[in-house]
Amino acid sequence: MSLLDLASLVLAPTATKEGKVYSAIPDTGDGDMTFSRGSAATRVNSAGLIEKERANLLLQSNTFDTTWTTTNANITGGQSGYDGSSHAWLFQSTSTLCRLNQSLSFTSIVTISVYAKSGTSSFLFLEYLGTVSQTWFNLTTGSVATTSNIIDANMQSIGNGWYRCSMTYNQSAVGELRIRISDSDNSNVTTSSSTIYIQDAQLEQGLVAQPYIPTTTTAVYEGITDDVPRVDYSGGGCPSLLLEPQRTNSIIDSEYFSSGWTKFGGSTIEVGYQSPEGLNNAVKATRGSNRTLMRSNNYATLSVNNVLSIYAKSGNINKISLDIGDEGETEFDLTDEWQRFDIVVNPSTYRFCDIAMPNSSSSGDYFYIYGAMLETSAYYPSSYIPTYGTSTTRVAEDSDLSDLPRTLSENYTIFAEVERTAPTSENNIEFLDFESDSNDRIRIMTYVDGRVRFRLYFNDGTNDSYFTT
Repeated sequence: MSLLDLASLVLAPTATKEGKVYSAIPDTGDGDMTFSRGSAATRVNSAGLIEKERANLLLQSNTFDTTWTTTNANITGGQSGYDGSSHAWLFQSTSTLCRLNQSLSFTSIVTISVYAKSGTSSFLFLEYLGTVSQTWFNLTTGSVATTSNIIDANMQSIGNGWYRCSMTYNQSAVGELRIRISDSDNSNVTTSSSTIYIQDAQLEQGLVAQPYIPTTTTAVYEGITDDVPRVDYSGGGCPSLLLEPQRTNSIIDSEYFSSGWTKFGGSTIEVGYQSPEGLNNAVKATRGSNRTLMRSNNYATLSVNNVLSIYAKSGNINKISLDIGDEGETEFDLTDEWQRFDIVVNPSTYRFCDIAMPNSSSSGDYFYIYGAMLETSAYYPSSYIPTYGTSTTRVAEDSDLSDLPRTLSENYTIFAEVERTAPTSENNIEFLDFESDSNDRIRIMTYVDGRVRFRLYFNDGTNDSYFTT
């Protein structure tokens, strides 16, 4: 008889919904696991790509005649859209300086995108006032024209004259997002009755425009949001349910290595390369005169165990060096595939993390990087936590088989495969707690001498411990 036939509880990691992981055995619901996590998170999906929470932060994303403010313009719905619908809008100027605008109350690295098509005018003009970021898009030629104070801008041809136009910028101050018409590059509209067509606006954190999410009166979030169990394929093959403790990424810009980072010797970064997400949000880091490319120094004194991790792959050089607090570099070999590298250090009083090239490198050498992360009071890297201008915390996950009968007067076999990653000095870090009440339970935890402890608690208040060798 197989182990599966003998099992009294089998959880199926792929059978999930928000707040729930379903059991295949028993099929009565008694073995279903309740699940909670009060924050977003990431996972590795079945395609081997990092998957995040994503959102459209704009309100009324395709109802431009509601809470959007219209100045010197008319907006008319029911137009033929890029997707074959009648959901596009005719945007028409009635005087100079026409615009649609929406106030934004947060700061971050963000990407604004909107679908657009030329009418009597050939230029869409996107602008953010707060940091005064601007881009003109030529809707006749399909090319990005003049830009000012942005990170990146792109146009994607959708067909039938439609383009998805996107602008990425550092929204370092609260302000106003504006969609505008222009008669020519690097100018405002100067005539009345100038027209373009627009549809489906989106504002999201990060360096790229992702698939459109419609909104009405609130922002809409999708993906690995609060309380969504993480079915993770990090090991390839069969997935597992990923459960982790609370961790914080103290690096304030984990993907954009300009904001929050000090660059040395004229080193440069260039955005727009395919990342472990399968999106074009990785960067090419090129050395200047100093082999230390960049330093993150935006957090308090580090005096406990810290884990620095980063995704990297080779360019014309195949080594990368990482350092925390000037405690000594660790060098890693790179390949042409994305890999995650990490170091664990207990620094003294220094406050920075360095990304460097080997001594043999020279000016102009480059590699690709993505997803920098610094976790304090940690001994191993946890799943990636993206940051966009501030440190970000993923809270601990809580799971409970609340309906499973659990009195220790019954017969149970618990099968657990455990890898200890905590140092030998760490005691009572818990892997599993199987309890009926505080005096009727089984716990699997670390022990102070490096072993793993299996501890049984009985109703009479006594307990027994068993240790791995």
